[in-house]
Amino acid sequence: MIKLSNIGKIYNKGKSNECIALTNVNIEIADGELTAVVGRSGSGKSTLLHILGCIDNSTSGKYYLGDDLVSGLSGNQMADVRNKKIGIVMQDFALVEEYSSIENVMIPLAFSKHPKKQRKETAMNALKAVDINDLANKNVKELSGGQKQRVAIARAIVNNPSVILADEPTGALDSKTAADIMDLFKKLNNDGKTVIIVTHDKEIAAQCGRIIEISDGRIV
Repeated sequence: MIKLSNIGKIYNKGKSNECIALTNVNIEIADGELTAVVGRSGSGKSTLLHILGCIDNSTSGKYYLGDDLVSGLSGNQMADVRNKKIGIVMQDFALVEEYSSIENVMIPLAFSKHPKKQRKETAMNALKAVDINDLANKNVKELSGGQKQRVAIARAIVNNPSVILADEPTGALDSKTAADIMDLFKKLNNDGKTVIIVTHDKEIAAQCGRIIEISDGRIV
C-alpha cells in the first residue's frame, strides 16, 4: 500500500523564487494496482513521481510505503528504500550508452552483497523477463528506442521491487513500440507488481485500472 497524506512540496521556500509544486496531495494506491497519473506539463506530475520514487522528499505531509514512513528519511536511507523496493523507468531511458545491456541492468546490483557471478545471472533473468536476453552483450548505443526501454525496464525490476514507477515511458517511442511496452507493464502488473505510469497520453492512461489527475499541484 502506498499512502500520501497531505503531501506538499515547495522549492526554494522563503526565497524570491519560491515555487509551490504540490499542495495537500492525498493518495492511496493498493498493492497490485495499475495506475496512471495524468496532467499537463507543469502540473506537478514529475514532482509527485520523484517523491513516490524516493528521489526527493516532501516539504510537508507523510508518505507511507507499506508500513514504513518514508517522509523525513535521509538521502542515504531513501536511496536504500529506492534500491530495494522501487524500480524507476525514465522516458529518456537513462542508460549508460557505453555499457552493454547486461552491464546496465547490473548497475542496481552493485549495491548488493551478492557475488558478481550471481549478479550476472540475476541481470540475465531480468533481461529474459522483458524478452531481450539475446541482446545482453550488445552495446546500448546500438539498440533501438524500444530495445533501450526494455533494458531500462529490466534494470528497474532486477532487484524484484514491489513498486514500478514509469515517467512517460512511451513518450519517445512510435505507436507500435509504445503498445508493446505497455503490454510489458501489464504483464508485470499481472505478476503482482504495483505499476504507476506518469503520462500525458490518454490512450496509455485508458489502459490502466485507475487514473489520477493532477492540476496545479493538486489532485483533481
